[in-house]
Amino acid sequence: MQRLFSTFASGWPGIGLLLQRLLTATALLYYGIPHLGPQLTPILPQMIAASAGIPLLVGLWTPMAGTLVAIVEVWIAFSHPASPFISIMLATLGATLAMIGPGAWSIDARLFGRKHIETLGR
Repeated sequence: MQRLFSTFASGWPGIGLLLQRLLTATALLYYGIPHLGPQLTPILPQMIAASAGIPLLVGLWTPMAGTLVAIVEVWIAFSHPASPFISIMLATLGATLAMIGPGAWSIDARLFGRKHIETLGR
């Protein structure tokens, strides 16, 4: 998994990635949760996108979740051509998160970041 990230950005870039993850996940959940209901077929893409927003929120499996968001939001944009602007924006945010990575303030950084191992003795 470490090969998917060049580094886990910290400082101001890391804060920017954290804010981007929070904004994307919040928008995915905001636009996905109202579509929950008894019919499954028309809301399937929104449910998938909202579900992918949860790992983005905490920075877990960010490249996979961002790619899934980008694919599903393009699907939503083409299936609802009347108002594709929010879906195109979320697809772009998901794709950029998949390309850049989660940043230092994420579960991915804790699980897959470089670790310093100290040996006992000399």
